[in-house]
Amino acid sequence: MCGRFAQYSSRDDYFASLGLKPDEIIYDPEPIGRFNVAPGTKVLLLNERDNELHFDPVYWGYGPEWWDKQPLINARGETAATGRMFKPLWEHGRAIVPANGWYEWKREGDKKQPYFIYHKEKEPLFFAAIGNAPYGKDHGHEGFVIVTAASNKGMVDIHDRRPLVLSADAVREWLSAETTSERAQEIAHEAALPEKDFTWHPVTAKVGNIHNQGEALIKEIKPG
Repeated sequence: MCGRFAQYSSRDDYFASLGLKPDEIIYDPEPIGRFNVAPGTKVLLLNERDNELHFDPVYWGYGPEWWDKQPLINARGETAATGRMFKPLWEHGRAIVPANGWYEWKREGDKKQPYFIYHKEKEPLFFAAIGNAPYGKDHGHEGFVIVTAASNKGMVDIHDRRPLVLSADAVREWLSAETTSERAQEIAHEAALPEKDFTWHPVTAKVGNIHNQGEALIKEIKPG
């Protein structure tokens, strides 16, 4: 799953990695600076409206009025396109969460050790997301969810699910209103970064408190 992540680079860094031009979207060199993004908060989300790109703050979670539980924060990529809950979002609300990495907790002995997972070359990551479009409006708790995929190889030792991270060159097609639901499923399968592109290390347990922020949260520690 993905229940906590980091979005600390600047718009400039994320947009440049996507090859976006300043006339396509508003650049800003100021770092976003969020090292501990939690569900239930508003997250900057890249989306397309009326053939233009937008970067909007959107509530992380999806809980329609009839849903009597905690808002969902993830959707399984294997079933989201066809399931009753998420099919409309997959068709009309595809978006991207630019990020730098995410956190997972692994039980080690009598405690859970958090790990920070990120690109081996420290490249920006682009999480596939779906939500209640149009994103320029406040839909309350009907925000967005992060699409997840199964973990394989070494990463499964940390957690059996992970965010679906798309390659930079697949982002525009994923976002496009002209892309069909079926084609989006193909993109999710073909353009997802493999486990070998990532690495991870243990980090401080302070990341467990959603009020903690700062670069110290992603620094490698010696667990003990």
